[in-house]
Amino acid sequence: MKKLFLIFLTISFILPSNAQKKELATITVEAGKFLRINTPVSIELKNISVADTLKLVLYESVKGKLTETASQVEEGYTPRLWWIMTGTTQPGTKRDYVLFQEFRPSPAPAVVAEKKPDIIRIMQNGKPVLDYAVKLVYPPANVDTMYKRNGFIHPLYSPSGNILTRINAPDHYHHFGIWNPWTRVKIRDHVTDFWNLYSHQGTVRFAGINSITMGPVFGGFSVRHEHVDYQGVKPEEITFNEVWDIRVWNADPVNGSKTWLVDAVSYLSVAGDDPVILEAYRYGGGIGFRATAEWNNKNSWVLTSEGKTRVDADGTRARWTDVGGMFEGKGESGIVFLTHPSNRQHPEPMMVWPIDQNGRGDMFFEFCPIRHRDWVLEPGNVYRLKYRMLVYDGKVDKSVSERIWLDFAYPPVARITLK
Repeated sequence: MKKLFLIFLTISFILPSNAQKKELATITVEAGKFLRINTPVSIELKNISVADTLKLVLYESVKGKLTETASQVEEGYTPRLWWIMTGTTQPGTKRDYVLFQEFRPSPAPAVVAEKKPDIIRIMQNGKPVLDYAVKLVYPPANVDTMYKRNGFIHPLYSPSGNILTRINAPDHYHHFGIWNPWTRVKIRDHVTDFWNLYSHQGTVRFAGINSITMGPVFGGFSVRHEHVDYQGVKPEEITFNEVWDIRVWNADPVNGSKTWLVDAVSYLSVAGDDPVILEAYRYGGGIGFRATAEWNNKNSWVLTSEGKTRVDADGTRARWTDVGGMFEGKGESGIVFLTHPSNRQHPEPMMVWPIDQNGRGDMFFEFCPIRHRDWVLEPGNVYRLKYRMLVYDGKVDKSVSERIWLDFAYPPVARITLK
Protein backbone atom coordinates (compact mmCIF):
# COMPACT_ATOMS: atom_id res chain seq x y z
CA MET A 1 0.00 0.00 0.00
CA LYS A 2 2.82 2.37 0.92
CA LYS A 3 4.57 1.55 -2.36
CA LEU A 4 1.42 2.32 -4.37
CA PHE A 5 1.07 5.65 -2.56
CA LEU A 6 4.66 6.62 -3.46
CA ILE A 7 4.06 5.73 -7.11
CA PHE A 8 0.88 7.82 -7.13
CA LEU A 9 2.71 10.72 -5.48
CA THR A 10 5.52 10.56 -8.04
CA ILE A 11 3.06 10.54 -10.94
CA SER A 12 1.20 13.51 -9.45
CA PHE A 13 4.41 15.56 -9.56
CA ILE A 14 5.29 14.49 -13.09
CA LEU A 15 1.90 14.99 -14.70
CA PRO A 16 1.58 18.79 -14.41
CA SER A 17 4.75 19.49 -16.41
CA ASN A 18 3.94 16.95 -19.11
CA ALA A 19 0.30 17.91 -19.22
CA GLN A 20 1.18 21.59 -19.71
CA LYS A 21 3.64 21.00 -22.57
CA LYS A 22 1.80 22.19 -25.63
CA GLU A 23 2.77 22.90 -29.21
CA LEU A 24 1.90 26.51 -30.06
CA ALA A 25 3.26 27.13 -33.54
CA THR A 26 5.62 26.14 -36.31
CA ILE A 27 8.17 28.63 -37.66
CA THR A 28 9.96 28.62 -40.99
CA VAL A 29 13.04 30.79 -41.56
CA GLU A 30 14.16 31.55 -45.11
CA ALA A 31 17.82 32.44 -45.61
CA GLY A 32 16.97 34.55 -48.65
CA LYS A 33 19.71 35.50 -51.10
CA PHE A 34 22.59 35.48 -48.63
CA LEU A 35 24.81 33.04 -46.75
CA ARG A 36 24.02 33.00 -43.02
CA ILE A 37 26.37 31.96 -40.22
CA ASN A 38 25.12 32.05 -36.60
CA THR A 39 22.63 34.80 -37.39
CA PRO A 40 20.17 36.49 -34.97
CA VAL A 41 16.58 35.82 -36.06
CA SER A 42 13.25 36.98 -34.64
CA ILE A 43 9.49 36.60 -35.05
CA GLU A 44 6.57 38.61 -33.68
CA LEU A 45 4.55 36.70 -31.08
CA LYS A 46 1.12 37.87 -32.15
CA ASN A 47 -1.83 36.17 -30.42
CA ILE A 48 0.44 33.99 -28.27
CA SER A 49 0.05 34.19 -24.50
CA VAL A 50 1.77 31.95 -21.97
CA ALA A 51 0.91 31.44 -18.31
CA ASP A 52 3.35 32.82 -15.75
CA THR A 53 4.31 29.29 -14.69
CA LEU A 54 5.26 28.23 -18.23
CA LYS A 55 8.06 29.10 -20.64
CA LEU A 56 8.30 29.34 -24.40
CA VAL A 57 10.72 26.70 -25.65
CA LEU A 58 11.94 26.56 -29.26
CA TYR A 59 13.07 23.42 -31.07
CA GLU A 60 14.60 23.04 -34.50
CA SER A 61 13.00 20.30 -36.57
CA VAL A 62 15.34 18.34 -38.86
CA LYS A 63 13.89 15.24 -40.54
CA GLY A 64 11.35 14.90 -37.76
CA LYS A 65 13.91 15.15 -34.94
CA LEU A 66 13.51 18.06 -32.51
CA THR A 67 16.60 19.74 -31.02
CA GLU A 68 16.17 22.51 -28.47
CA THR A 69 17.41 25.96 -29.53
CA ALA A 70 18.09 28.73 -27.01
CA SER A 71 15.52 31.51 -27.39
CA GLN A 72 14.54 34.71 -25.60
CA VAL A 73 11.46 36.90 -25.53
CA GLU A 74 11.80 40.65 -26.01
CA GLU A 75 8.82 42.36 -24.45
CA GLY A 76 7.22 45.30 -26.20
CA TYR A 77 4.00 46.51 -27.77
CA THR A 78 4.17 43.24 -29.69
CA PRO A 79 6.62 40.79 -28.06
CA ARG A 80 9.28 39.19 -30.24
CA LEU A 81 11.01 35.84 -29.91
CA TRP A 82 14.74 35.93 -30.67
CA TRP A 83 17.16 33.09 -31.30
CA ILE A 84 20.42 32.41 -33.12
CA MET A 85 20.08 30.43 -36.35
CA THR A 86 23.15 28.35 -35.55
CA GLY A 87 25.68 26.97 -37.99
CA THR A 88 25.80 27.70 -41.71
CA THR A 89 22.64 28.23 -43.73
CA GLN A 90 23.08 28.39 -47.49
CA PRO A 91 21.33 30.99 -49.68
CA GLY A 92 17.90 29.91 -50.88
CA THR A 93 17.40 27.34 -48.12
CA LYS A 94 15.15 27.31 -45.07
CA ARG A 95 15.15 26.09 -41.46
CA ASP A 96 12.12 24.75 -39.59
CA TYR A 97 11.30 25.23 -35.89
CA VAL A 98 8.53 24.26 -33.49
CA LEU A 99 7.46 26.46 -30.57
CA PHE A 100 6.14 24.88 -27.36
CA GLN A 101 5.02 26.11 -23.98
CA GLU A 102 6.52 24.06 -21.17
CA PHE A 103 6.95 23.95 -17.43
CA ARG A 104 10.65 24.49 -16.74
CA PRO A 105 13.05 26.85 -14.94
CA SER A 106 14.51 29.85 -16.73
CA PRO A 107 17.79 29.09 -18.55
CA ALA A 108 21.04 30.56 -17.27
CA PRO A 109 21.87 33.81 -19.10
CA ALA A 110 24.82 33.69 -21.49
CA VAL A 111 24.94 37.50 -21.74
CA VAL A 112 24.73 39.28 -18.38
CA ALA A 113 24.24 43.02 -17.86
CA GLU A 114 24.99 44.07 -14.29
CA LYS A 115 24.40 47.45 -12.64
CA LYS A 116 27.25 48.52 -10.38
CA PRO A 117 27.59 51.84 -8.49
CA ASP A 118 29.54 53.57 -11.27
CA ILE A 119 28.85 51.53 -14.40
CA ILE A 120 26.71 48.99 -16.22
CA ARG A 121 28.88 46.05 -17.27
CA ILE A 122 28.01 43.52 -19.97
CA MET A 123 29.63 40.07 -19.82
CA GLN A 124 29.32 37.27 -22.36
CA ASN A 125 29.90 33.76 -21.04
CA GLY A 126 31.92 35.17 -18.15
CA LYS A 127 34.13 37.52 -20.21
CA PRO A 128 33.80 41.33 -20.10
CA VAL A 129 32.52 42.98 -23.28
CA LEU A 130 32.01 46.62 -22.29
CA ASP A 131 31.36 49.10 -19.49
CA TYR A 132 28.91 52.00 -19.71
CA ALA A 133 29.59 55.02 -17.46
CA VAL A 134 26.71 55.89 -15.14
CA LYS A 135 28.68 58.03 -12.70
CA LEU A 136 30.34 61.26 -13.84
CA VAL A 137 33.95 60.73 -14.92
CA TYR A 138 36.20 63.72 -14.22
CA PRO A 139 39.33 64.73 -16.13
CA PRO A 140 42.77 64.56 -14.50
CA ALA A 141 43.71 67.08 -11.83
CA ASN A 142 44.24 70.68 -12.97
CA VAL A 143 42.07 70.17 -16.07
CA ASP A 144 38.81 72.13 -16.48
CA THR A 145 36.02 70.15 -14.77
CA MET A 146 33.70 71.07 -17.64
CA TYR A 147 35.24 67.99 -19.26
CA LYS A 148 33.37 65.74 -16.83
CA ARG A 149 30.91 63.34 -18.49
CA ASN A 150 28.98 60.12 -18.25
CA GLY A 151 26.78 58.25 -20.72
CA PHE A 152 29.54 56.65 -22.81
CA ILE A 153 31.12 53.22 -23.38
CA HIS A 154 34.63 52.59 -22.04
CA PRO A 155 36.30 50.22 -21.94
CA LEU A 156 35.18 48.20 -24.95
CA TYR A 157 37.15 44.94 -24.92
CA SER A 158 38.10 42.63 -27.74
CA PRO A 159 37.33 38.92 -27.09
CA SER A 160 40.96 38.38 -25.99
CA GLY A 161 40.77 41.32 -23.60
CA ASN A 162 42.47 44.12 -25.55
CA ILE A 163 40.98 47.52 -24.65
CA LEU A 164 39.95 49.25 -27.88
CA THR A 165 38.66 52.58 -26.52
CA ARG A 166 40.30 55.58 -24.87
CA ILE A 167 39.22 58.48 -22.64
CA ASN A 168 41.03 61.45 -21.07
CA ALA A 169 43.38 61.85 -24.03
CA PRO A 170 45.41 65.05 -23.39
CA ASP A 171 44.86 66.19 -26.98
CA HIS A 172 41.05 65.82 -26.73
CA TYR A 173 39.77 65.53 -23.15
CA HIS A 174 36.22 65.60 -24.55
CA HIS A 175 36.65 62.24 -26.32
CA PHE A 176 34.94 59.36 -24.51
CA GLY A 177 35.43 55.89 -26.00
CA ILE A 178 32.20 55.14 -27.87
CA TRP A 179 29.89 58.17 -27.68
CA ASN A 180 27.71 60.41 -29.86
CA PRO A 181 27.07 64.08 -28.91
CA TRP A 182 25.98 66.58 -31.56
CA THR A 183 28.25 69.48 -32.49
CA ARG A 184 26.32 72.41 -34.00
CA VAL A 185 22.69 72.45 -32.84
CA LYS A 186 20.51 75.44 -33.75
CA ILE A 187 18.03 76.09 -30.93
CA ARG A 188 15.70 79.02 -31.64
CA ASP A 189 18.11 82.00 -31.92
CA HIS A 190 21.43 80.39 -30.99
CA VAL A 191 23.74 77.47 -31.85
CA THR A 192 25.06 75.15 -29.13
CA ASP A 193 28.02 72.77 -29.27
CA PHE A 194 27.41 69.65 -27.15
CA TRP A 195 30.57 67.92 -28.36
CA ASN A 196 33.41 70.31 -27.51
CA LEU A 197 32.93 70.60 -23.76
CA TYR A 198 35.63 73.26 -23.43
CA SER A 199 33.24 75.70 -25.14
CA HIS A 200 31.04 75.65 -22.00
CA GLN A 201 27.96 75.75 -24.26
CA GLY A 202 26.39 72.40 -23.38
CA THR A 203 26.89 68.79 -22.41
CA VAL A 204 25.24 65.36 -22.53
CA ARG A 205 24.15 63.68 -19.29
CA PHE A 206 23.08 60.21 -18.29
CA ALA A 207 19.47 60.65 -17.11
CA GLY A 208 18.39 57.18 -16.00
CA ILE A 209 18.05 53.49 -16.78
CA ASN A 210 14.97 52.26 -18.63
CA SER A 211 15.83 48.57 -18.45
CA ILE A 212 18.58 46.00 -18.03
CA THR A 213 18.21 42.71 -19.91
CA MET A 214 20.04 39.41 -19.80
CA GLY A 215 19.42 35.99 -21.26
CA PRO A 216 20.67 33.06 -23.34
CA VAL A 217 20.44 34.97 -26.65
CA PHE A 218 21.22 38.62 -25.80
CA GLY A 219 21.80 41.01 -22.95
CA GLY A 220 22.07 44.76 -22.65
CA PHE A 221 20.48 47.93 -21.39
CA SER A 222 18.36 50.91 -22.37
CA VAL A 223 19.41 54.28 -20.92
CA ARG A 224 18.34 57.90 -21.23
CA HIS A 225 20.57 60.85 -22.17
CA GLU A 226 19.82 64.57 -22.04
CA HIS A 227 21.48 67.16 -24.28
CA VAL A 228 21.72 70.09 -21.85
CA ASP A 229 22.00 73.62 -23.28
CA TYR A 230 23.76 76.28 -21.13
CA GLN A 231 22.93 79.13 -23.54
CA GLY A 232 19.14 79.26 -23.32
CA VAL A 233 16.80 81.47 -21.30
CA LYS A 234 17.40 79.33 -18.21
CA PRO A 235 20.84 78.33 -16.87
CA GLU A 236 20.13 74.82 -18.17
CA GLU A 237 17.60 73.69 -20.77
CA ILE A 238 17.15 70.19 -22.16
CA THR A 239 17.28 70.46 -25.96
CA PHE A 240 16.46 66.89 -26.80
CA ASN A 241 16.24 63.50 -25.19
CA GLU A 242 17.94 60.34 -26.34
CA VAL A 243 17.28 56.71 -25.56
CA TRP A 244 20.40 54.59 -26.17
CA ASP A 245 19.82 50.86 -26.50
CA ILE A 246 22.94 48.70 -26.25
CA ARG A 247 22.66 44.97 -26.94
CA VAL A 248 25.26 42.18 -27.05
CA TRP A 249 24.36 39.00 -28.92
CA ASN A 250 25.43 35.51 -27.89
CA ALA A 251 26.53 34.79 -31.44
CA ASP A 252 29.79 34.01 -33.23
CA PRO A 253 29.17 34.97 -36.87
CA VAL A 254 32.80 34.45 -37.94
CA ASN A 255 33.76 30.80 -38.34
CA GLY A 256 36.82 29.79 -36.34
CA SER A 257 37.05 33.08 -34.46
CA LYS A 258 35.51 34.42 -31.25
CA THR A 259 33.84 37.80 -31.79
CA TRP A 260 31.40 40.15 -30.09
CA LEU A 261 28.31 41.38 -31.91
CA VAL A 262 27.15 44.66 -30.32
CA ASP A 263 24.16 46.78 -31.37
CA ALA A 264 23.90 50.49 -30.53
CA VAL A 265 20.56 52.12 -31.37
CA SER A 266 19.83 55.80 -30.69
CA TYR A 267 16.31 57.29 -30.47
CA LEU A 268 16.20 61.11 -30.53
CA SER A 269 13.27 63.37 -29.65
CA VAL A 270 13.00 67.13 -29.21
CA ALA A 271 12.30 68.18 -25.62
CA GLY A 272 10.75 71.59 -26.33
CA ASP A 273 8.08 73.03 -28.63
CA ASP A 274 10.37 74.33 -31.39
CA PRO A 275 12.19 72.43 -34.15
CA VAL A 276 15.90 71.80 -33.61
CA ILE A 277 18.39 71.86 -36.48
CA LEU A 278 21.45 69.62 -36.38
CA GLU A 279 23.64 71.71 -38.65
CA ALA A 280 25.94 70.06 -41.16
CA TYR A 281 29.43 69.63 -39.73
CA ARG A 282 32.37 67.32 -40.28
CA TYR A 283 31.73 65.44 -37.01
CA GLY A 284 28.91 64.96 -34.50
CA GLY A 285 26.22 62.46 -33.52
CA GLY A 286 26.00 59.04 -35.15
CA ILE A 287 28.55 56.79 -33.47
CA GLY A 288 32.04 58.01 -32.57
CA PHE A 289 35.11 55.97 -31.63
CA ARG A 290 38.29 57.28 -29.99
CA ALA A 291 40.74 54.43 -30.32
CA THR A 292 43.38 53.15 -27.94
CA ALA A 293 46.62 55.12 -27.57
CA GLU A 294 48.50 52.02 -28.74
CA TRP A 295 47.45 52.67 -32.34
CA ASN A 296 49.22 55.01 -34.74
CA ASN A 297 49.77 55.30 -38.49
CA LYS A 298 52.35 52.49 -38.42
CA ASN A 299 50.23 49.76 -36.79
CA SER A 300 46.55 50.46 -37.55
CA TRP A 301 44.21 50.41 -40.52
CA VAL A 302 40.92 51.65 -41.93
CA LEU A 303 39.01 49.88 -44.72
CA THR A 304 35.53 50.85 -45.89
CA SER A 305 32.93 48.89 -47.84
CA GLU A 306 33.82 51.08 -50.84
CA GLY A 307 37.53 50.20 -50.67
CA LYS A 308 38.70 53.46 -49.05
CA THR A 309 41.56 53.44 -46.53
CA ARG A 310 42.94 55.75 -43.84
CA VAL A 311 44.36 57.95 -46.58
CA ASP A 312 41.12 58.71 -48.45
CA ALA A 313 38.13 57.55 -46.33
CA ASP A 314 37.38 60.85 -44.58
CA GLY A 315 34.17 62.45 -45.85
CA THR A 316 33.19 59.45 -47.99
CA ARG A 317 30.17 57.18 -47.52
CA ALA A 318 30.05 53.50 -46.65
CA ARG A 319 27.87 50.65 -45.43
CA TRP A 320 30.59 49.46 -43.09
CA THR A 321 34.06 50.49 -41.97
CA ASP A 322 36.73 48.24 -40.46
CA VAL A 323 39.00 50.00 -37.95
CA GLY A 324 41.77 47.98 -36.28
CA GLY A 325 45.34 47.83 -35.13
CA MET A 326 48.14 46.11 -33.26
CA PHE A 327 48.58 45.77 -29.49
CA GLU A 328 52.18 45.25 -28.46
CA GLY A 329 52.67 41.63 -27.49
CA LYS A 330 48.93 40.95 -27.70
CA GLY A 331 48.19 40.69 -31.41
CA GLU A 332 45.68 42.59 -33.50
CA SER A 333 42.09 43.59 -32.70
CA GLY A 334 39.47 45.86 -34.19
CA ILE A 335 35.87 46.83 -34.84
CA VAL A 336 33.79 46.68 -37.99
CA PHE A 337 31.22 49.49 -37.70
CA LEU A 338 27.99 48.76 -39.61
CA THR A 339 25.37 51.36 -40.47
CA HIS A 340 21.76 50.34 -41.11
CA PRO A 341 20.04 51.16 -44.44
CA SER A 342 17.28 52.99 -42.53
CA ASN A 343 19.79 55.51 -41.15
CA ARG A 344 19.74 59.05 -42.43
CA GLN A 345 22.08 59.69 -45.38
CA HIS A 346 22.83 55.98 -45.84
CA PRO A 347 25.37 54.90 -47.09
CA GLU A 348 26.55 57.01 -44.20
CA PRO A 349 29.25 59.69 -44.34
CA MET A 350 32.19 59.32 -41.99
CA MET A 351 35.01 61.19 -40.36
CA VAL A 352 38.47 59.63 -40.14
CA TRP A 353 41.38 61.54 -38.66
CA PRO A 354 44.30 62.40 -40.98
CA ILE A 355 47.13 59.91 -41.13
CA ASP A 356 49.45 62.41 -39.38
CA GLN A 357 47.02 63.35 -36.56
CA ASN A 358 48.87 64.58 -33.45
CA GLY A 359 52.14 63.88 -35.28
CA ARG A 360 51.84 60.10 -34.91
CA GLY A 361 48.58 59.20 -36.57
CA ASP A 362 46.21 58.75 -33.61
CA MET A 363 42.92 57.10 -34.57
CA PHE A 364 39.42 58.53 -34.48
CA PHE A 365 36.46 57.29 -36.53
CA GLU A 366 32.82 58.30 -36.71
CA PHE A 367 29.75 57.57 -38.80
CA CYS A 368 28.35 61.10 -39.09
CA PRO A 369 24.82 61.51 -40.55
CA ILE A 370 25.10 65.33 -40.64
CA ARG A 371 28.49 65.47 -42.39
CA HIS A 372 27.06 66.94 -45.60
CA ARG A 373 23.53 68.11 -44.81
CA ASP A 374 21.49 69.70 -42.00
CA TRP A 375 18.97 67.54 -40.17
CA VAL A 376 15.76 69.13 -38.84
CA LEU A 377 14.22 67.43 -35.80
CA GLU A 378 10.53 68.25 -35.30
CA PRO A 379 8.74 68.10 -31.91
CA GLY A 380 6.52 65.05 -31.55
CA ASN A 381 8.70 62.77 -33.69
CA VAL A 382 11.23 60.10 -32.76
CA TYR A 383 14.32 59.69 -34.95
CA ARG A 384 16.31 56.44 -34.97
CA LEU A 385 19.95 55.71 -35.82
CA LYS A 386 20.94 52.05 -35.78
CA TYR A 387 24.48 50.65 -35.71
CA ARG A 388 26.15 47.29 -35.17
CA MET A 389 29.75 46.58 -34.18
CA LEU A 390 31.63 43.38 -34.96
CA VAL A 391 34.43 43.33 -32.37
CA TYR A 392 37.21 40.92 -33.25
CA ASP A 393 40.78 39.73 -32.70
CA GLY A 394 43.19 39.17 -35.58
CA LYS A 395 41.84 40.45 -38.88
CA VAL A 396 38.50 40.16 -40.66
CA ASP A 397 38.30 39.66 -44.41
CA LYS A 398 36.21 42.22 -46.29
CA SER A 399 33.91 39.42 -47.51
CA VAL A 400 33.08 38.63 -43.87
CA SER A 401 32.37 42.30 -43.11
CA GLU A 402 30.02 42.41 -46.09
CA ARG A 403 28.23 39.22 -44.98
CA ILE A 404 27.76 40.58 -41.44
CA TRP A 405 26.36 43.81 -42.89
CA LEU A 406 23.90 41.86 -45.07
CA ASP A 407 22.73 40.00 -41.94
CA PHE A 408 22.19 43.35 -40.24
CA ALA A 409 20.54 45.08 -43.19
CA TYR A 410 18.52 42.17 -44.59
CA PRO A 411 17.99 39.55 -41.87
CA PRO A 412 16.40 36.19 -42.65
CA VAL A 413 12.61 36.22 -42.95
CA ALA A 414 10.71 34.15 -40.36
CA ARG A 415 7.08 33.08 -40.78
CA ILE A 416 4.91 31.62 -38.03
CA THR A 417 1.88 29.34 -38.26
CA LEU A 418 -0.22 29.03 -35.10
CA LYS A 419 -1.59 25.66 -34.04
